[in-house]
Amino acid sequence: MTNNWTSAQNILVILAHPDDPEFFCGATLAQWARAGHRITYLLMTCGEKGFNPATHAEMTPEKLCNLRHTEQNNAAKIIGAQTVQFLNLPDGYLVPSLNLRRDTVREIRRYTPDILVTCDPQNLFAQYGINHPDHRACGQIVLDAVFPAAGNLVYFPELLAEGFQPHMPKEVWCSLTSQPNMTLDVSDTWDIKLKAILEHKTQIPDTNKLIERLKSRHTAESTDENPRYEENFRVIKYS
Repeated sequence: MTNNWTSAQNILVILAHPDDPEFFCGATLAQWARAGHRITYLLMTCGEKGFNPATHAEMTPEKLCNLRHTEQNNAAKIIGAQTVQFLNLPDGYLVPSLNLRRDTVREIRRYTPDILVTCDPQNLFAQYGINHPDHRACGQIVLDAVFPAAGNLVYFPELLAEGFQPHMPKEVWCSLTSQPNMTLDVSDTWDIKLKAILEHKTQIPDTNKLIERLKSRHTAESTDENPRYEENFRVIKYS
C-alpha cells in the first residue's frame, strides 16, 4: 500500500527519544523528505539515561543529553527533516498525564501538521523484548492529544489565550506497531535510514553487528542480493 498525497504535506513526528525516528520509520521519513514533504521532529526526552554507568563511568546524564542532541540533529539532516525540537522531559519517566496531554496539544496546534507520526501505545513487545515504557506512553499521550482535544475549541481554552488555535491533522501514522494497516516499500531509502542510525554513536556498542542486523531485515521472499525492505504503520485518517 502507499499513501495518495497529491501535494506537499507538513509532517510532525512526535516520539520519545533521539534515534526513535530513524529506528522506527527512518526509511519512510527519508522517502517523504525526498518527495518534497516538510518534516519536523519533536522528541519528548533527550534520552539522557541511555548508558550503563558500570561501563561508561565518565558519562553523566547531562553530558549524554548534549551528545544526543547533536547526534539527533546530524541524523535528521541525513533523513531530510528540516527541524528538530526537544521537550527535554526526564528520560524513562514519561506518563500520559493531563499536563503532558495539554503540552502536546499545544505543539500540535503550534506546528499544524497535515500528517502526525508517533508510535503505537498498544505494542507491549518489540523485537528486542519489552517495548520501552516511554515509547508506549508517548504514543498514548499523542493519540489522546489528537482526539478529542487538538481540534476542539473547548479543550484547554488556556491555549487559546496563548494564541494556539484548534488544529486537527488529517492522518496519524503509528509506527512500531503490531497491528499495521499500511505497509510501504522503502527499499530505495533503507541505506539512508542505516546511515542516519549510525549517527547515534552513543547508542551503538557494535557498529558491524548493527549493520548486519538491519541489512538482514528484508522481507522473507527477497534475498540479500536483491532485498526488499518495508516499514509498517497503523494509520488513522480523519479526512
